[in-house]
Amino acid sequence: MYQLKSAVSAEIEIKKSRFLGQLYPVYSRVEAQAMLAQIRAQHPNAVHVCWVLLCEGDSGLDDDGEPSGTAAKPMYNVLVHKALFNVLAVVVRYWGGTKLGAGGLTRAYGQAISDAFKNAELIAIEILSEIKLAIQFADESQLRRLCEHYQANIIATDYTDRAILQIRLKENQVDAFYNEAHNLLRGNLEKLAIDDVA
Repeated sequence: MYQLKSAVSAEIEIKKSRFLGQLYPVYSRVEAQAMLAQIRAQHPNAVHVCWVLLCEGDSGLDDDGEPSGTAAKPMYNVLVHKALFNVLAVVVRYWGGTKLGAGGLTRAYGQAISDAFKNAELIAIEILSEIKLAIQFADESQLRRLCEHYQANIIATDYTDRAILQIRLKENQVDAFYNEAHNLLRGNLEKLAIDDVA
């Protein structure tokens, strides 16, 4: 899976209709809706603003009045084929006076996104995971140094009879991190479920 480094766009013209293909890196539906409102405000004379959102747990698509399946679906297909995620794809259409038919629309919307994609710089998505460890107070500084070494983020700390650290790091490093922490702290740590208090 990949995500965009920055927003990209392209414009195509088919039978005098203009199709502005745009791709934006986004991380939530709220962010996507704000972006769509901004795009609609920038293009008040556009006849359609069709979009596809692919975002963790919150995806969606809208043909915005085009015949069902002729706009958002071909845009979606391009995104899936390119393995893009955390992305808002938008095509703004200005009417050119000639009907394109279902096949013509499908090709136009897909091409507008494909052309925008040609300008994209991609970043591989690294899946993050969390681990929660209970340790002795005296061992906290050693564990924090290990977190720095792994470029892991401590996202929550709780102090009861022990120090409890919730740590976010790359999923493919969790086992190595835990094993190294176990050796470093001589086995004086306990792995907790993320929703456990202590």
